[in-house]
Amino acid sequence: MRSRSSSDVSAASSSSDSAPVENTHIFVKLLNGETIPLTLPSNTTLSTLRHLISLRLSVPAPAFRLQHAGSHLTSPSAPLASLPANATIDVTLPVRGGAPKKIRCTFKDCRDPAQRIVGDCSFCQGHFCGKHRMLEDHKCSGLEDCKKESHERNADKLNSERTMVVKGI
Repeated sequence: MRSRSSSDVSAASSSSDSAPVENTHIFVKLLNGETIPLTLPSNTTLSTLRHLISLRLSVPAPAFRLQHAGSHLTSPSAPLASLPANATIDVTLPVRGGAPKKIRCTFKDCRDPAQRIVGDCSFCQGHFCGKHRMLEDHKCSGLEDCKKESHERNADKLNSERTMVVKGI
């Protein structure tokens, strides 16, 4: 009679417990260029893989993307069995950038671009287009304060320029 090796015993015991789960071999290329091989059960989902990678990188899972053959792996419930054998999954960062967003006019229902510097209201802290940059046009909440400040400034200027009549000359 033939003796069983330890691998034969483990194979026999696993087949008697339930149907054997096949393993999937994949490679994960990390952000620093390092490639790590992984052997996971084929019923492992992409969300589980994402969680494992986030633990490895010490980066939160939403901070990176998984790509295979140039396309994003977006479905979190998709099993790894849907990937070909020995697939390489790239860990990438989402693209952030492009041109800076144009500041839009903060007047209600106006979507025109705000004018730089002259369109900034120092009283209500809004940004306005050419049509709404004047205090009266955008119905500034600081309009009364502006009028008072302007009146005081003009009064001070007039008082400083007042000529004094010198008596006794």
